[in-house]
Amino acid sequence: MNDSTSYMPPRVWTWEKENGGEFASTNKPVAGPTHDKELRIGKHPLQLYSLATPNGVKVTVLLEELLALGKTGAEYDAWLIRIRDGDQFGSGFVDVNPNSKIPALMDHSTSTPTRVFESGAILLYLAEKFGAFLPGDPTKRAECLSWLFWQMGSAPYLGGGFGHFYNYAPSRIEYAIDRYAMETKRQLDVLDRHLADNRYMCGDDYTIADIAIWPWYGALALGKLYDAGEFLDVGSYKNLGRWTNEIAARDAVIRGRMVNRVNGPLEEQLHERHDAGDFDTKTQDKIEKADA
Repeated sequence: MNDSTSYMPPRVWTWEKENGGEFASTNKPVAGPTHDKELRIGKHPLQLYSLATPNGVKVTVLLEELLALGKTGAEYDAWLIRIRDGDQFGSGFVDVNPNSKIPALMDHSTSTPTRVFESGAILLYLAEKFGAFLPGDPTKRAECLSWLFWQMGSAPYLGGGFGHFYNYAPSRIEYAIDRYAMETKRQLDVLDRHLADNRYMCGDDYTIADIAIWPWYGALALGKLYDAGEFLDVGSYKNLGRWTNEIAARDAVIRGRMVNRVNGPLEEQLHERHDAGDFDTKTQDKIEKADA
């Protein structure tokens, strides 16, 4: 165990730019833009500015699911925001999301363009706009929203807590890893127990609660998050595994995971998406082959 007395906080905290691990170059203790950069606007009313992190995947999965239902108004342009390069601090992006986090959405179909930021808010906005993946029955709706907000409140412990200290921190701190591993496993157990009696998070219906939770906890259950599957023994959560695999096989989920992705196999990376045909013609393997 690390010596808990080895660090004594100063009376007033000051920012050390070089401290903070892998994302130190983009982290800072103040808000607002760092440079002028306007956002591009494509041909569709819905303009998404994002990256295929778990929070970004939530929105692209929902949009692809809506299109699969025949909701043609859900056609969208997805623009890549490279957070390691600080794109989220450009003036145009900050105008859409003053918190400088992906994803951010502009809906130009309204009389005055509507900005929506925070992934949970975007899911709720789109589900209400298109009347899909959100139960109409008040009791079922409350259950769905409860699980949606469970994800929004729980994932920071998984990502900013466990993920940071296990995978990104400049040094391994036993206490921090143990603390957040314990909480992450408790969350996995919450899901596993619930899914023992439910096909999806809200019973038999696939909803935005599933779409919100899957990119985080499904990816973790598949061993694709922080390379921590063995460490957290994710295979022991059998009900979570069953739910994870069922959702992973959905065509819209497969497509949604590709949009704005910049890692993994090149054939699974679609840096920008402006048309459904882009999945066939503009994945990174085809672009790089054409440029060779």
